[in-house]
Amino acid sequence: MNASAKIVTAPLAAPRRPAFRLGAFGPSVTGLVSVLAGLLLWQLVSLRVPPLFLPSPSATWAGAVELAQDGTLWGSVVASLRRILIGWAIGVAVGVPLGILMGQFRLLRRLLDPYIEFFRFVPPIAFVTLAVIWLGPDESSKIALIVYTTVFIVTLNMIAGVQSVDPLRVRAAAALGAGPVKTLFSVVVPSTVPFMVTGARLAMGNSFLTIVSAEIVAAQEGLGALIWASRNYARTDWVFVGIITLGLLGFVIDRIVRWVAKKMLSRYDVAL
Repeated sequence: MNASAKIVTAPLAAPRRPAFRLGAFGPSVTGLVSVLAGLLLWQLVSLRVPPLFLPSPSATWAGAVELAQDGTLWGSVVASLRRILIGWAIGVAVGVPLGILMGQFRLLRRLLDPYIEFFRFVPPIAFVTLAVIWLGPDESSKIALIVYTTVFIVTLNMIAGVQSVDPLRVRAAAALGAGPVKTLFSVVVPSTVPFMVTGARLAMGNSFLTIVSAEIVAAQEGLGALIWASRNYARTDWVFVGIITLGLLGFVIDRIVRWVAKKMLSRYDVAL
């Protein structure tokens, strides 16, 4: 028997699996653990900070119950949500065709591009005073600010969508006899749907940012007004209630937009 025959190979050991792996659970469980960890951290920090500066989670919950029982919280949610949805819908309705036309026609893009590039860097809060002077302190001024912050984001996304259309598809449509209008609606517009959804989602986030500024300056009702009025009563817990409610509303609305887009626009390869 030679030396090589005496070598005994040991069986390969199975790779050791970690005893606990958080990623093995679903995203819902992972998200719940993350939220609970955040609440625990908030509770621990609040024990070392006066309630005027940082109320505890339980005190914030008590403040939310108090505002809900007297109807203030629900009235504020309805008022802010109505302004956001109306302004956002108008902004998307204006921004989508405007972006398609600017992306499709170079002359129009050159004419309007200086205004787009100028105003998109001016924050909506800079126009709050002018909006109140021109449109009054009623709903119109707040909705106009939401429209303003929505139009530019949607328009820029649609321009990018039109410019990213595959030229081969446009030439193929032309070779099959499609005119400019038919090519626009059969090739260009369907190709820009993912950009439309992305722009609408980004604009929704900006609408929530804008509504607070608008309601702080000129509103008697709304989450922004609630946050600002809570300062007068030194109720930091109410401020936290308003902020958390805004975040939850934005989360829910974004999930609804994603669900609708997934159900109705899945054939356009919308990535969510």
